[in-house]
Amino acid sequence: MKKHYLTPLFDPRSVAVIGASDRAGSVGTVVLANLLESGYGGKVYPVNLRHAKVQGVAAFKHVRDIGAPVELALITTPSKTLPDVIEECGRAGIRAVVIMSCDFVGTDAKTRKLLDRILVRARQYGIRLIGPTVFGMARGASKFAAANYIGKIKPGSMALVSQSSSVTSAILDWAESHDIGFSSVVSLGVAADVDVGETLDYLVADNKTKSILLYIEDVHDARTLMSSLRAAARSKPVLVLKVGRYDDEVKLGRTHSERLIGRDDVFDNALRRAGVLRVRSINQIFTAARVLTNNQRVKGRRLAILTNGIGAGLMAVDRARDLNVPLPKLSPETVARLDAIIPGQTSRDNPVDILGNAPASRFEAATSIMLEDPQIDGVLVIFTPQAGTDDMETARALAALRKAHEKPILFAWIGGKKVEASRKLLAKAGCAYFHAPEQAIEVFYSLAAWQYNQQLLLQTPGPLGEWDAPDLETARMIIDGVLAGGRSVLDEIESKAILRAFNIPVTLTMRAASADEAVNAAMGMGLPVALKIDAEGVLHKTDVDGVALGLTSLVQVAAEANKMLARARDRLGDKLRGLTVQPMHGKKNARELMVGVAHDRAFGPVITFGAGGIAVEVFNDVAVALPPLNEYLAENLIRRTRVKKMLETFRNQPAADLDAVKGVLLRVSEMVCELPQIQHLDINPLVVDEAGVIAVDARIIVAPVDPEARRYAHMAIHPYPSHLVQVTQLKTGMPVTIRPIRPEDAELIISFVGNLSEETRYNRYMSTLKSLPQIQLARFTQIDYARELALVAAVESGGGEAIVAVARFVVNPDYDSCEFAIVIDDAWQGKGLGNRLMNALFDAARDMRLSEVEGEVLTSNKTMLSFMKSLGFEVKPHPDDDGLKWVVKPL
Repeated sequence: MKKHYLTPLFDPRSVAVIGASDRAGSVGTVVLANLLESGYGGKVYPVNLRHAKVQGVAAFKHVRDIGAPVELALITTPSKTLPDVIEECGRAGIRAVVIMSCDFVGTDAKTRKLLDRILVRARQYGIRLIGPTVFGMARGASKFAAANYIGKIKPGSMALVSQSSSVTSAILDWAESHDIGFSSVVSLGVAADVDVGETLDYLVADNKTKSILLYIEDVHDARTLMSSLRAAARSKPVLVLKVGRYDDEVKLGRTHSERLIGRDDVFDNALRRAGVLRVRSINQIFTAARVLTNNQRVKGRRLAILTNGIGAGLMAVDRARDLNVPLPKLSPETVARLDAIIPGQTSRDNPVDILGNAPASRFEAATSIMLEDPQIDGVLVIFTPQAGTDDMETARALAALRKAHEKPILFAWIGGKKVEASRKLLAKAGCAYFHAPEQAIEVFYSLAAWQYNQQLLLQTPGPLGEWDAPDLETARMIIDGVLAGGRSVLDEIESKAILRAFNIPVTLTMRAASADEAVNAAMGMGLPVALKIDAEGVLHKTDVDGVALGLTSLVQVAAEANKMLARARDRLGDKLRGLTVQPMHGKKNARELMVGVAHDRAFGPVITFGAGGIAVEVFNDVAVALPPLNEYLAENLIRRTRVKKMLETFRNQPAADLDAVKGVLLRVSEMVCELPQIQHLDINPLVVDEAGVIAVDARIIVAPVDPEARRYAHMAIHPYPSHLVQVTQLKTGMPVTIRPIRPEDAELIISFVGNLSEETRYNRYMSTLKSLPQIQLARFTQIDYARELALVAAVESGGGEAIVAVARFVVNPDYDSCEFAIVIDDAWQGKGLGNRLMNALFDAARDMRLSEVEGEVLTSNKTMLSFMKSLGFEVKPHPDDDGLKWVVKPL
């Protein structure tokens, strides 16, 4: 892979401090002093208009006077100078800048105008900017401290990325007192250019960073953020503190989904889907930092509590029950073993009381026994200083035990002065200790939540429509017609036609311009029926008394139709089109649900699910999920609502058809993926019983989209690219399917790798093992289609499928080019497979608007290499010169 394009920002070999100073307290003074005192090994050039030396180092009046390459400029001069300084940096060949002007504050029109001028100059010269930020940044790994901070930043394995300089300084001050270090500290400030997503992208590939803390105030580019979060969370724990959880303005949305969900609901779901953990306060960030630094992990949610004071143990129990942390009963074998070491009549349940005077040996033995219980995923040890206890010896014994076990041990060391020394001992041993049992419970809950979110991260929805494809042509034709007519709201019949195109069952709906036509429609479809007002722009028909349900006679139909039309003419005038008539659903055991789509300004389409009918707004029982969905995610969305219980067997009502409900959610997911014009959608009610579902009412709101936009650009998470699936033939006439890889291809990939020659396997995977490690297998099959693509060539074999070749490209961090590799089973060489894969790979690269493709091909097939040359590529032997690996670049 190429060196990351942000390397000059985060790991520069030379730095110019523009505005470097000797004046006490100024940003230019602090930043230069930190650089000079941090042990940074690169070149540092102070720039000052008036002084020949600054802090004892020779200074330059202008960056153009330096006469040597400068990778990064730190600008500390007043904000009014910034456009000219950026211009000077551009002309001097500097392509990375951090703006640290202390007077650059506020978001008023004047500041915005100045920022726009700066960005125009920066883009003119290809300069990337961090800030404006008061703090700056630091890289502990390279002793690079470009920070306006008074204090020491210890090197460590955790990265901190923040949108606030003040929060950054507060966290660092706390970290210094708790001996916690950082691989990187980046305060993005206004984030006018480089944002959280790009910074994360850099940290994903940084082997010095093992975990990441994020402080976020706003999301600018959700697609980049989600893609980078998902990439990071596959290999390192990521924790996020997001502020601004509540919307200031009252929502007057046009659909139930739009009114009932907040931006924070969407953000929360996005973080879960990305496999990261959200913390709710700065105190939790501090606690999380300690846990991350100590590399704590859990594999389940079941906790055991051990204490030498039952009162303290019950405090932990109460908090565990608040958070629904399971406290399972210990196995009989575990209880019997505890009986042998705990004297007297005390609790052998969970929590386990080992008595107030418990020596270190009893703490150690009891903890070890509980860790070996298969029903337990972690142990909380609560120590209270009492007569007969030895806090230092207990801490020493348990710290050693923690290193010997995979299951986590959390320590609640209650007390003050008496236990301070043993707390320090635990910290030095890398143990997670807490001053109160409730804090420890909260951390265990968070660790379990993170593990659960990791399961959501692994969900990569496949091609839902592959076997039962939707009628996209009809759906698009309806939406194009509505937009061409200057409308944004589809009427009920148009909305239901869209649902029907995606195989969602809907009730029959007919238009009626008069009471007589309504009676004729009712006769044709059968009684009972429902009447609804049909009028342009009316979103909620009940607002204009425009709904009549359960009409059981034609006389009723005629009477209600006349009354509704008379009322509507007075209220709606020319907007009135008439009535719609539809049969009542007639489901005896019906439950009413709501499925919808809302549009978030950052994350795009969001799917909503909850109780339907009038209950949707009365009970506000709604959960949200980012598309695309698969069955696991759809079931998870249903499970997060209270209405889920209503779908189960109740008294004499059979359970509702949950698979049919999940099917609707999956179809709606597919709909918003393929139809970016859809801004809002309500299916309410969606009626379900034991026999299936039917959409009784539907409303869709659309908006035009940029016809030049990249496919799925409206999505925060890139769906499975079904449009890249193709069936072709080899030279022998044998059919082969070339398609994007899926998570369920893991077993086929195992067989494919096992069939490769040792030479090919080593060159591609740097291993001669016939089976890939599980983590590597997941990495190759569970991919983010926004930044990479793997195409497999699959053939029919033994009644199933076999993968015979894989072509893969990974987008470089500049999102403008990619690198690729192709591996073909030796038995399938020379059959034209390589040519077809290469063509498919180029089609996919063009689909992602990549301007440059370069990489390596693993093959001895000279025909394929000639083909690549004919496409305008330079083909050269790889430096390894093994005759199998070739470097392919554009001419």
